[in-house]
Amino acid sequence: MTAARSMAPSAARGLLLAAVLLYALNLRAPITALAPVVDDVRADLGLSAAGVGLLTGIPVLCFALATPLMAVLLGRLGTGRVVAASLVTVLVGTLLRSADGFGTALVGTVLIGVAITAGNVAVPVVIGRDFPGHVPRVTGLYTAALNGGSVLTTTLTAPLADVVGWRWALASWGVLAVVALVVWQKAYPFSRAGPVALVTASTAPAVWRRPVTWFLAVAFAGQAFGYYAVSAWLPSVLHDTLGLERAASGGAAALFQLFGMVGGIAVPIALGRRAPVAAVAAAIAVGWMALPLGLLLAPQWWPVWCTFAGVAQGGNFAVIFTVIASSAGSQAAARRMSATVQSLGYGCAALGPSVLGAVHASSGGWTAPLLVVLGAVLTMGVATGLGLRSMRRETS
Repeated sequence: MTAARSMAPSAARGLLLAAVLLYALNLRAPITALAPVVDDVRADLGLSAAGVGLLTGIPVLCFALATPLMAVLLGRLGTGRVVAASLVTVLVGTLLRSADGFGTALVGTVLIGVAITAGNVAVPVVIGRDFPGHVPRVTGLYTAALNGGSVLTTTLTAPLADVVGWRWALASWGVLAVVALVVWQKAYPFSRAGPVALVTASTAPAVWRRPVTWFLAVAFAGQAFGYYAVSAWLPSVLHDTLGLERAASGGAAALFQLFGMVGGIAVPIALGRRAPVAAVAAAIAVGWMALPLGLLLAPQWWPVWCTFAGVAQGGNFAVIFTVIASSAGSQAAARRMSATVQSLGYGCAALGPSVLGAVHASSGGWTAPLLVVLGAVLTMGVATGLGLRSMRRETS
């Protein structure tokens, strides 16, 4: 039982929602904070472009590799304890990343990745359990909060670094974890946490034999690869191609994250009003492609391209997981399919920052890296369409 359940219903719901959303602010912000100061980090630590890309890509690799472990811990310890531990770990990892050389930064980055993985697993359980009548709405707010944390760090890290240096600028974002931990502990005291019933491989229906699972995994891989690659390097692209100052390029890149909040809220509303999933998915693919194509053909219009792609990347999660929910056939199958899609997708996404950094270093410009992003987004769009077609064939 949570502490909030002893309060008045409206106050309890507000406290629970605040705890979830404050936690969500910490689930992308530590990753995107690096992008505005990536050149400073690379110079100070003596890294190549691909090497510094590891500091963004490793957390995403943790999403793929640590998910089974986090599911086991969640089942044994409960959401309250797991989330509290993950927030402490985010704080420790954030401080370690800024403390010393590349080795220490690598350790801190791994801790951040493992901690955020816990949130990826725990939050859907919390939303389904504590907001049973408002799952689409709370999921949309959760997605918006994920992007909100990214907006904060993408916008403000560079100005902070100009004043206190990149190390203190990155470390300062640990305050988000402290605030979230205080509110989470009030809403979900870990001393009262109970175990969570999870679907195991032995009880879940086999979803690996279904083509729709693999199409969605490829679609999610293209989405996540593009998102983390763009999040890591967009400030540098804008700085190099348009001559924007570092703080200005970080703020400009924040548009991509800011409008992700719009997509995260608007797409669930559209789907809830029975907008055709195929039409929404097609619009999202076009919006996503606008960013790499626009930066290649008309970079001076970057606010437009960042806006379109931001809405698309925020809304695409809702499309993919709506398809999972509607095609799985049962809650057990949906959880199994979701885990498969996320593990494979994040495994590919972990390569995004390093691949773009390596392609940029070898080509000496941003044309080839932007073409790589375009390829990933095209793959996402095609795979989503094939997944929808496969789903219709199964149900016909």
